[in-house]
Amino acid sequence: MVSATALFFVLWNMETFNGWLYALYLYLSICFSVFAHNHNHLPVWKNKILNQIHSCWITLFYGFPVFGWIPTHNKNHHRHNNREKDDTRTYMVSEKNNLWTLLIYPTLSGAVQQKSIARFYKQQYYKNKEQFFYYTLQIVCLVAWVATAFILDWQKALIYVVIPQQVSLNTVLIFNYLQHVHADEESEYDHSRNIVGWPLNFFLFNNGLHTIHHMKPGLHWSKTPEAHQKIEHLIRPDLNEKYALWFVFRVYILGLFIPRFRTNSLRLARKASEK
Repeated sequence: MVSATALFFVLWNMETFNGWLYALYLYLSICFSVFAHNHNHLPVWKNKILNQIHSCWITLFYGFPVFGWIPTHNKNHHRHNNREKDDTRTYMVSEKNNLWTLLIYPTLSGAVQQKSIARFYKQQYYKNKEQFFYYTLQIVCLVAWVATAFILDWQKALIYVVIPQQVSLNTVLIFNYLQHVHADEESEYDHSRNIVGWPLNFFLFNNGLHTIHHMKPGLHWSKTPEAHQKIEHLIRPDLNEKYALWFVFRVYILGLFIPRFRTNSLRLARKASEK
């Protein structure tokens, strides 16, 4: 987080655009979505005030108040786990898994989640005034950050604030889609797809190990590889992908032309067997 913040100010004050540094900055922006996820499951600090400051800091670079994870992810997604009542279910429009469903999912899922977030935020005013204040502070910090950037330089604001935020927001939704699409939400171990290779897990804090995360959502991210190894043999081999980029290229690009590279829906197979 310190590196991303420092890099932001470096890029903002550079006279010319640096593509390499910008690519690094976009990667760090994606990291903020992982930070937001992890922080809401297991707060970084023991001190309440420090956690609230941390939440505001994440909010600036993530591009959305991080309390939004509580109603849509902690209370909804982990409860329903891609079932019918899950606001982030992967089949809300189609049971298919192709490039089109992948591309439209972030927008559709993000729109569906807004109602739950707004309802949760309103409820806090009556249930917990202190939390309502902290959640409002996240909103104020985000608005002030974006507004200040546009006042100073609207072009730099778009490049160094808005675009990285959108990359962060949409990437994490795509992650959720890839980790659940065509898995079996009713299965004890086959409800999620895992990316087990080191590149993604090294650079994104073991975010690819999703089955164990649903089983133990409060487990610190550094401990998930060991926990995953204990259950990996119970998960279907085709739900343990080694490389994320190869999976995306194979399924969504090669799959356009070669049927054998497409995924088969375990959810539909289960429903068919139940008839």
